[in-house]
Amino acid sequence: MDMRGRILLVDDNPNDLELALVAFEKSPRAPEVTVARSGQEALKLLGAGDDSLPDVVLLDLNMPQMDGLAVLDAIRAQPNLSDLPVVILSTSREERDIRASYQRGASAYVVKPVEFEQFLSTLSATSEFWTRLNRHPQRGGGTGR
Repeated sequence: MDMRGRILLVDDNPNDLELALVAFEKSPRAPEVTVARSGQEALKLLGAGDDSLPDVVLLDLNMPQMDGLAVLDAIRAQPNLSDLPVVILSTSREERDIRASYQRGASAYVVKPVEFEQFLSTLSATSEFWTRLNRHPQRGGGTGR
C-alpha cells in the first residue's frame, strides 16, 4: 500500500503547477500528485471510482470555462464525493471568494503565497496535514486513512 498520500491538484496556470510540484517534491514525504489543468478534467478523474480518489483536492478558483466554485459544486453534488476534502488554493484574498468557498462546502481556503520559500512551506504543510494528519471515512472497500 502506498503511504505517501494522494493529491489531485487542479490549476490551469503552468507556473503555479510547476511551483506546486517542486514544493511537493521537497516535502519530507512527497505525495503522489495527479494534475488536472481544468475543472472538467478534474471531474473526469474523480469520476474514475473510489479506489482512485485522492486524499485531498487542491482546487484553484480562477480557471476558464469552469471555475473552481463550479467544480466544488459538482463535487459536493455527488454522494460518493460529498465528504472528499477540497481545499481552495487561490491567489485571491477577497472575502467574497473565501465566504463563497466555505458556503459551497470547501474544507479549507489557503492563499497561495507570492514569495517562493513561503509558497514551498505552505504547500508542504498543506500536504502534510491533509495526507498524513487528517482522518476521513473509509471509501468503498478501501482501508481508509
